[in-house]
Amino acid sequence: MLAGRAEVKNPARTRAKGDSQRGNWRSKGEQPSRYVKITTDNPPCQRQVWPVTFSSLSLRHERSFVIDLPQTDSSGQVVALHSRFFSTYKNSTMEIEILDVKNRSLGKCRVQGDTTVKALKNDVEKLKPALTIHRQSIRLEPRGKTLKDSDTVQSLGISSGGKLYVKDLGPQISWKGVFLAEYAGPIAVYMLFYQRPSLIYGAAASNPISFTANVAAICWAGHYAKRILETLFVHRFSHATMPLRNLFKNCSYYWAFAAYVAYHVNHPLFTEPSTPVFYAGLAGFLVSELGNFSIHMLLRNLRPAGSTVRKIPVPDANPLTQLFNFVSCPNYTYEFFSWLSFSLMTTCIPSLVFAAAGMYQMTVWAIGKHKNYKKEFKDYPKGRKAILPFAI
Repeated sequence: MLAGRAEVKNPARTRAKGDSQRGNWRSKGEQPSRYVKITTDNPPCQRQVWPVTFSSLSLRHERSFVIDLPQTDSSGQVVALHSRFFSTYKNSTMEIEILDVKNRSLGKCRVQGDTTVKALKNDVEKLKPALTIHRQSIRLEPRGKTLKDSDTVQSLGISSGGKLYVKDLGPQISWKGVFLAEYAGPIAVYMLFYQRPSLIYGAAASNPISFTANVAAICWAGHYAKRILETLFVHRFSHATMPLRNLFKNCSYYWAFAAYVAYHVNHPLFTEPSTPVFYAGLAGFLVSELGNFSIHMLLRNLRPAGSTVRKIPVPDANPLTQLFNFVSCPNYTYEFFSWLSFSLMTTCIPSLVFAAAGMYQMTVWAIGKHKNYKKEFKDYPKGRKAILPFAI
């Protein structure tokens, strides 16, 4: 008997398709008990949907079964019946080839229809140990989009002898590791300038540090200490790693701006703002920091531990989360207002430059996330903006 594959289809939908193509055919006068999608190696039955009667085997419990497969002439009339052996697509084993993006073969993997991309990555790592699962981007085409870990061989329409491509993403580092490095650095750099080393400030380094500079140092260190604690205990990352090169890029940004801002705020010639301006800036900074933390906690509770579930974020009982009614990324909104308030509190132009640079980058991220939300959720609130209410 000739081997092939069969996939169970919805009876109502398949009946209509089968009837329209081949008429209401019945095997030996019996009512078909299942409709299946059949793939064989010989026309005219290749990739056709036929009503069939199973020979005493239940598809629910068996991986294979025997059916009477009709053969038709050019007019669609059944002229013969042939017994064929089939196995369910989901449970049948097939072999696919793995290639890199330069079309060089890495080897072959044996998979089943329900094998996920995540499971396939383990097999690829066995073929090439240097390609750990986090370095792999599995694709249908060399320059195609990265497939989701949850995608299955069956859902991708890959058959035996098919091909998948893998791109090496390069050395990786954990998201948590990057965040800890980029957030710990600004504290150390800022505190270096806060100590007023004479090597940097000269003879004037011995002048008293202003009250504003003292409070600014506490706010700066407190902000990044909060970020470190959130990285350790709050954030749930959808991806385990990122490219190692991001470590140097991110650290350069945060550490350099820390030095730029700290040099001016802690300078012996620093001029304090008026009392009302100082306290207005301090109040805005504290409220924004609390708002940012509130949003992070809401987002954490939105995603169950160990999952990549995505839901539409909505405000909870905390009034600071009401910003979700207006923007998709209120954590970025609060982050921007934190540094805008810090700039007001210190009346320091370098701090304002830091706030503007951060706002630009966060706007890019927010617009991207906003578009993804609208694309993923059909019922996403239409009145929301990306990062600034009623504006952006």
